[in-house]
Amino acid sequence: MTAEEPNCAIVRTPLAPVFAEPRVASAQISQLVAGRCLDLLERRDDWYRIRGPDEYEGWLHRGYLSPAPGDGSRQIVHLDRVSLGCVTTNGDGGRRAMPLGSLLSPEERVKSGEAIGIADRETRFPTEAGAITRTAQLFFEGTSYLWGGVTPWGADCSGLVQTVFWLHGIQLRRDAWQQAEQGVQGERDPLAARAGDLLFFSDRVDHHISHVAIALGNQRLVHLALGRGGFAVDNLTDERDPYVAKLRERFVHARRVLTPAALRD
Repeated sequence: MTAEEPNCAIVRTPLAPVFAEPRVASAQISQLVAGRCLDLLERRDDWYRIRGPDEYEGWLHRGYLSPAPGDGSRQIVHLDRVSLGCVTTNGDGGRRAMPLGSLLSPEERVKSGEAIGIADRETRFPTEAGAITRTAQLFFEGTSYLWGGVTPWGADCSGLVQTVFWLHGIQLRRDAWQQAEQGVQGERDPLAARAGDLLFFSDRVDHHISHVAIALGNQRLVHLALGRGGFAVDNLTDERDPYVAKLRERFVHARRVLTPAALRD
């Protein structure tokens, strides 16, 4: 990066893939939705190494980016609505499908689906356990598993968790192992987990976290699981299900990122 180049930018497309390396043939490691403000750390030709709001780093092509406000501020005052999954048009008649969590500009008109004002997000998505578990089930039901995905168009386990908690005002980090370091220790027995707790699992001999789910309470959880092909609600007491048996065997620990007041919901 040179002194003349911007050091931050905003995602301008509905969905932008983040790659492990500065080439389109490399692995997608995450996604960013429209309106996310990010740091530009390094440039290689038309690629930028970026850091998102969750401190996650990867490579993004410049075609997905618009310059940030002139003073480099992260205040996205001109993006005034949050998409809950909608199709919009602008003054030129162009149509865009906007995924869950993307931000809309005042010029965009919602033709189908729903968007809410940013100021209304706290009311619509309170930081309460019951509300969070309902959001996970309502918006991600039927979602296919996609490595690096963060929306109902395709997501991985930590992508679901991050997007759901972001809607409810909690910024979690991107990968499951990173989320496992946030909050405080939860119940040691997954069957005793409270609604809204995060449950972490590992299929590795070193117990490095490789999967995360949201506890629903009553021995149930919701997650995006490769072993299920995508969205699933599982009952951890179902002894007839071999996949559930594997989950029980691979459980490492739970973390609690909600306050006691939020858990009373």
